[in-house]
Amino acid sequence: MDRMKTFLKYIIWFVLFFFFSNFIINVGLNSSYKNIERRDSIEQVQIKQAQATLVNGRIKGTIKNSDKDYLTGKYLKIDLYSKRNVLVGKKYIDITTTQNNTTQDFSMYFELKDVTSYEVSIVDHKEEGEIELIPKEMTKPEIIVLTAITLLIFW
Repeated sequence: MDRMKTFLKYIIWFVLFFFFSNFIINVGLNSSYKNIERRDSIEQVQIKQAQATLVNGRIKGTIKNSDKDYLTGKYLKIDLYSKRNVLVGKKYIDITTTQNNTTQDFSMYFELKDVTSYEVSIVDHKEEGEIELIPKEMTKPEIIVLTAITLLIFW
């Protein structure tokens, strides 16, 4: 009976540690994000969350396709600026809403330093110089090569 009580105590401690560590990790990560400033006032794009740390950030929002402005086939361009108003990156999001009065949710994660503001615009075509979104998934050959290298290191 004593072993069962001890085993139950270990399980309870493990579960408590799991929830405590998840809580601390969430609080630590979310407290490092600061809100960034929006520089435009486009009615079709509503931003729900725009935050950045010193090295990365996230922007989440909704695109609304209205009767007067048909947006299908266009791109949402997001320019990211530093505190000295230097363009540090831009990203294009394809607008895929096909019917009037419909919405499209989007989220963008970026890995740029010192982003303090952003500007949203709707454009007809993409330009060069777009940043890559993170996380970037590895291809199957990359995974196989890295696995082989890891096995060679530990062998």
